[in-house]
Amino acid sequence: MTTFLFDGSFDGLLTAVFEFYDRKAAAAALFRKEDYVPTLLNEDIVEVVTDPARAQRVWKGMGKRISKDFLRKFYCAYLSEQKEVMHHLFSFACHIFVAPAGFENNYSDERILSIAYADKIVNREKHRMKAFIRFQKSKDELFFSVIKPDFNVLPLISRHFKERYADQKWLIYDEKRKYGLYYDLRSVQEITLQPSEETADNNDITLAVLDEKEELYSLLWKDYFKHTNIESRKNLKLHIQHVPKRYWRYLTEKAIS
Repeated sequence: MTTFLFDGSFDGLLTAVFEFYDRKAAAAALFRKEDYVPTLLNEDIVEVVTDPARAQRVWKGMGKRISKDFLRKFYCAYLSEQKEVMHHLFSFACHIFVAPAGFENNYSDERILSIAYADKIVNREKHRMKAFIRFQKSKDELFFSVIKPDFNVLPLISRHFKERYADQKWLIYDEKRKYGLYYDLRSVQEITLQPSEETADNNDITLAVLDEKEELYSLLWKDYFKHTNIESRKNLKLHIQHVPKRYWRYLTEKAIS
């Protein structure tokens, strides 16, 4: 058994597939370096050095063997960051180069089921982030939001917010993964912040000083929401079904006054 250890990146995953074939490994497993726990078994350990060029060769090769739709599912499943899914992605990518055409449609295969399910939950989180993210305005005209999604969905929502808010500068920061997307009116860039610049909670913004009108807008919106909400028709169970409590932290009308 050959055990490949990678850095957790998408290019690292694809580089591991390249190494699998380059070393002609018969059987293999993949782990993030920080997740791997040595065993008493006689394992051949390979520490994968991420190589973007090799990763691109594998990605292009996969694109010739599976549909564009499943190629996207493969990437979205990776964004789930789940350990078991990483193993299935690696195993699938290694197998697809020797599998018959249309193998990605074989949903009786455990790997394909795992990838499809991970793709589903990641895209569900993507749609919820697109719907629930709320921006606050700073004094220097920057609109920003601090989020903590279950999965790494920032790469999937970049285009949506760029097109929707094309005329204003904005920052969406993932406090769980310590990076964000910054739009400067021209392009979206991936950024990281120093620990002193980060915020511990979405209700305790330290990324920037709020515009003095921001609090007024927030109060007006809460007041509007309160007076348009018909108490007799309130159905908390149904409401939570459509808007789970973990997303309330992003909504102005749910913020504690």
